[in-house]
Amino acid sequence: MYHCLIVDRIMGFSLCLNMLSVLFILFCYLLQISIAITNITSSQFIKDTETLISKDGNFTFGFFSPKNSTNRYVGIWWKSQSTIIWVANRNQPLNDSNGTVTISEDGNLVVLNGQKQVIWSSNVSNIATNTSSQFSDFGNLVLSESTTGNILWQSIQQPSDTLLPSMKLSINQRTGKNVKLVSWKSPSDPYVGNFSCRTVERLNIIEVFIWNGTQPYWRSGPWNGGVFTGVHTMTVAYFFGFRVGDDGEGNIDIYYTLQNDEEFLIYQLTSQGKLDEMRWDNETKEMKVTWTTRESECDVYGICGAFASCSSLSSPICSCLRGFVPRNIKEWNAHNWTGGCVRRTPLQCERVNDNTTNTKEDGFLKLQMVKVPDFAEGVAVTPDICRSLCLHNCSCVAYSHDSGIGCMSWTGNLLDIHQLQSGGLDLYVRVAYTELGML
Repeated sequence: MYHCLIVDRIMGFSLCLNMLSVLFILFCYLLQISIAITNITSSQFIKDTETLISKDGNFTFGFFSPKNSTNRYVGIWWKSQSTIIWVANRNQPLNDSNGTVTISEDGNLVVLNGQKQVIWSSNVSNIATNTSSQFSDFGNLVLSESTTGNILWQSIQQPSDTLLPSMKLSINQRTGKNVKLVSWKSPSDPYVGNFSCRTVERLNIIEVFIWNGTQPYWRSGPWNGGVFTGVHTMTVAYFFGFRVGDDGEGNIDIYYTLQNDEEFLIYQLTSQGKLDEMRWDNETKEMKVTWTTRESECDVYGICGAFASCSSLSSPICSCLRGFVPRNIKEWNAHNWTGGCVRRTPLQCERVNDNTTNTKEDGFLKLQMVKVPDFAEGVAVTPDICRSLCLHNCSCVAYSHDSGIGCMSWTGNLLDIHQLQSGGLDLYVRVAYTELGML
């Protein structure tokens, strides 16, 4: 019996030692992961299992795999990996979990594969080697000089497919350089897709375009200082908080701000070419689409061709402007509207100082609440002068005036007119005098 007690005590002691060993190992593991990595340096890197988390806990920087994919990417997400907002190595994925993010010998932030090969770099030239990378509460990854704090590179200046609050889309008037959004190839592949979203500035008219390759796919309509006039839901400038500014270095920037800290809103360019406005829903704990650029077929750029208007409330959706007829009636009736429309009655285009009495001046037909055509020319004059300038220029086929933009006129084909349900501008289309009497 005494022998049995000794055995029991020895076995109990051994069991306690084993339990203590397990607890010690677990404690060391928890201690290791609880030491949060706050920045990246040449001696402190991030492995596939590690992350940087913003102070508010909303943004995370680290490795992820898209849905239905085993490839590994380095990126930034909001709340969960279902809302990826930025990707570093989008064109060169990792095929295993051996990747790291570190500072290279030349001071750049880099992503390395398991063979220590650089597959992505911040690619800043002529920088000091004493650099580090930090992660902000706004989902911005920053590379800066460790001694001076000077910012060398930021992820918000090289966006992927998502526009965040205060992130800027820009175009440099001197160099033509764009900061733009580029879609994913597919929902499972961050590779650079076919669609891009960027700012366009032509003849003092600023707009936002979505492009399918080199072809325009969607257009916002002109910016009037408060809203984009071709977006019918954008009727209150304060609600949307968009801003357009010139930074003094030739860059025209478009960005938006939020009205309160509790709201989170992003714009994401999808692989199908839609720009979705997405808001965080605190109740469902997920992002919800609250607006999109593809609300109807009429949002496709130029779907009705020249001198035609598109209305989602009509059937068919395309109709020639008053005073115009289909260029090819057979195609038009088959709902192939690409040929557009042509003028039914030739213009007289008489000048005011012409003393002839057997002909009458051309006039203007008014279209209300439309997204005005593309390729407007802008000049700051009053509405009356705007009309007069167009009337006395035989090349002018239409004009419009907005207090925030001034006078807009068109000399070529009128393309991409969209009849809106609210908002928009009035467009005055030049027609022969005889067309005015047909109303």
